[in-house]
Amino acid sequence: MLGTLARVMASNNIKVRTSENHYWADVEGDIENVKNVLKLTEIRVNFHLKASKEMHEEIRTAFSSYLTLCPAAQSVIGCIAIRDKLIFDDDV
Repeated sequence: MLGTLARVMASNNIKVRTSENHYWADVEGDIENVKNVLKLTEIRVNFHLKASKEMHEEIRTAFSSYLTLCPAAQSVIGCIAIRDKLIFDDDV
């Protein structure tokens, strides 16, 4: 998911650094007992990105569409809920 969002931003000519000290994600998931079978039911991803405020709108636009292009997300959507959030750190 990190790679797909970075690729979408790059293809939209959004010039942001995506090295790990400028771009990272915190990921959590829920495993539940569903009819006596342990099942991963939800994945929560908080993307962190250091970018200037002037770039936020362009980045939000890329963020709104990246899931449809992400092979990993598309493989599990419908089976596992994906909750994603974009968090900006303006200290660039």
